[in-house]
Amino acid sequence: MKPRDIRTAAIGRALLPNVWDLAALILVIGAMVLIVYGGKQTVAPLSELERTPVSLDPANLPLYALRTTLRMLLAMVCSTVFTFVYAAIAAKSRRAELVMIPLLDILQSVPILGFLTFTVVFFMNLFPGQVLGAELASVFAIFTSQAWNMTFSMYQSMRNVPKDLEEATQSFHLSGWQRFWRLDVPFAMPGLIWNAMMSMSGGWFFVVASEAITVGTTTVTLPGIGSYVALAIQQQDLPAILYAMLAMLFVIIAYDQLLFRPIVAWADKFRFEQTASGEAPASWMLDLFRRTRALRALTLPFAALSRAISNLRIPLPKLPPAAAGKGQPSRLLDTVWIALILAGTAYAASLTYRYLSASLGMSDVLVVIRDGLITLLRVAVLISLATLVWVPVGVWIGLRPKLAERIQPLAQFLAAFPANLAFPVFVLAIVHFKLAANIWLSPLMILGTQWYILFNVIAGASAFPSDLREAASSFHLGGWRWWFKAILPGIFPYYVTGAITASGGSWNASIVAEVASWGDTHLKATGLGAYIASATEAGDFPRVVLGIATMCILVTLFNRLVWRPLYAFGERRLRLG
Repeated sequence: MKPRDIRTAAIGRALLPNVWDLAALILVIGAMVLIVYGGKQTVAPLSELERTPVSLDPANLPLYALRTTLRMLLAMVCSTVFTFVYAAIAAKSRRAELVMIPLLDILQSVPILGFLTFTVVFFMNLFPGQVLGAELASVFAIFTSQAWNMTFSMYQSMRNVPKDLEEATQSFHLSGWQRFWRLDVPFAMPGLIWNAMMSMSGGWFFVVASEAITVGTTTVTLPGIGSYVALAIQQQDLPAILYAMLAMLFVIIAYDQLLFRPIVAWADKFRFEQTASGEAPASWMLDLFRRTRALRALTLPFAALSRAISNLRIPLPKLPPAAAGKGQPSRLLDTVWIALILAGTAYAASLTYRYLSASLGMSDVLVVIRDGLITLLRVAVLISLATLVWVPVGVWIGLRPKLAERIQPLAQFLAAFPANLAFPVFVLAIVHFKLAANIWLSPLMILGTQWYILFNVIAGASAFPSDLREAASSFHLGGWRWWFKAILPGIFPYYVTGAITASGGSWNASIVAEVASWGDTHLKATGLGAYIASATEAGDFPRVVLGIATMCILVTLFNRLVWRPLYAFGERRLRLG
């Protein structure tokens, strides 16, 4: 047989399907059928929702779970695209960073459901009379609960790329576009994936409210697990809540096994280290697709297209250190840019002042500042306590990939557990034991946001280079010296990202945590969240604006005075490479 015939026969055998192709094909076709079936429901007329209202029959939960999962996955796709664009611009442009990072601080502190006030009408008018408009409004609300955490993670990673890797990209003369796809994205991938998992889980809290869309006097209730839970709480149906929790657990395990665990195992190759990792995360799903023949052959054109796109020599802005300090033109542009920012801020402040001064006085400002400082104290104490608890736990889990695989679904379920389901327990306990609401309502603020710290610390410990662990072992670092000399500096940038997001989420959650109720029992704590909640309930829009503006100012100042200096310290002193 000629060599050409041997090569042709070998290629033919490589393209022949095997048993793994059959299993993978069943999974792919099943996923496509579910997506198409769920997508068809979104183009139905709004009248269809009235004919088939949400029911607490457990037989409807599979369809509700499918609809909710598709909304969350679409929001995750949008969050990923937003993250790549927003974080890249903020990390690459020093002038853009002056605006974009404080804006990100403000966006994560604004009550997430408040976005619906401005977007529901827009999406409903885009597709009048169709379910699709309400679906997009719901997806946008979930997007606002996912995007900020992922953007902070990628921004932190891009600002902490090891210097020797930066020098390597310069020696290979990579363009800005090539550097982004060959260095920035791979280096950010481990932390970004863990934050995507946290964002996916954190979105469950807002699904409960985002699936009930109100336009004027009309409320559109979308079928989903969130609307199912809301109806169960309204009717105080505990068995239905248990059914919903079981459905959530099943969905979380499904997308953990079919989506996130394969991505975690695939992204392990992007860890920054000079020696081989001792234990690599595994995924049966990833192994299944790696063993296929025909399906892998079908992906070759897409892989070639991906390589061609990443190889394009598109110039992008240089890193801030390279762009700064190059003479008078740069200083002049900086001065003009800062002047424009200050002018825009002053104009917005003047408009707000004219609106508020028409109905509010200095006594109202003093009250809201007092309440804001009380909530600030709560947030600071809760973040400190969460740090003491979850940093050691996260390091312990992150340094053990096999343990992380087992803990991952449990951690996602705990993070996904809607914190408002725990409110009745706290209310009844506070009333029964006659506890102080100002103290014991506080844990509700961090019940759903503490997981940002855990997930980011796990991501940092998982990405901690094995060669540094070996170096610490060879120098016989142990006990407190190992914590302060090795692992804490290694995970510090990841911790700061998690703490910023947990802090912003706690401010956001204070609006519902400082005012909790169950049935006819209502508890209220003194704080900015309770101030905004009370003003919203009373329809007092000037006080709502004053409360939200105060919250944004306090969050921005706290981030500028505490978290940003810690970010800078991590970039300057704790950078790998």
